[in-house]
Amino acid sequence: MIAYVRGQVAAVTGTEVIVDVGGVGLTLHCTPVTTAEVRVGHETTLAASLVVREDSLTLYGFSDADERAVFELLQTASGVGPRLAQAMLAVHSPDTLRIAVATEDLTALTKVPGIGKKGAQRIVIELKDKLGTPAAAGGATNGHLAHSRASAPNSWREQVHAALLGLGWGPKDADSAVEQVAPMVDDGADPADVPTLLKAALRTLAKT
Repeated sequence: MIAYVRGQVAAVTGTEVIVDVGGVGLTLHCTPVTTAEVRVGHETTLAASLVVREDSLTLYGFSDADERAVFELLQTASGVGPRLAQAMLAVHSPDTLRIAVATEDLTALTKVPGIGKKGAQRIVIELKDKLGTPAAAGGATNGHLAHSRASAPNSWREQVHAALLGLGWGPKDADSAVEQVAPMVDDGADPADVPTLLKAALRTLAKT
């Protein structure tokens, strides 16, 4: 098992971080929250989970061990694979998911693309006693690993749009979210800071 990856960040996109580990570039699939916390050229440490399939070995990266633990627990529910588990963590924090499952908040769960009402009910039934209780107020989690904010290349509209499609939203939803965050750039936000813009887009989708 690969518990974590440490090395210099070689590249960052909306949903991937490439870390140079001893001269080998490892691609980790991450949520926008995680990609927003790393900076190209800086060293980082990401909690990691290796998903093994017959035809692939895929690394998923996380800002802390708690997020990784929730990612792995989510996959114990019927119909929840790594991509859907990552989408859930892209929309909700680990504690928000714990609260949603504990309180049977199906509305919150169905905000995740790919989860309908029946799927949300199944997740609640199967995970209610597994996810544990929320961490202390303020969003603190165990095993936190420190990072810096991300930098990303230009063409932020295309990158945010592509990342949203990759996380499961439809083209119309992605278009709408991009337009809603565009004023942030007009107000002075860095258009190269794609992960932060992507996080803002996700927040607008979670409200719809």
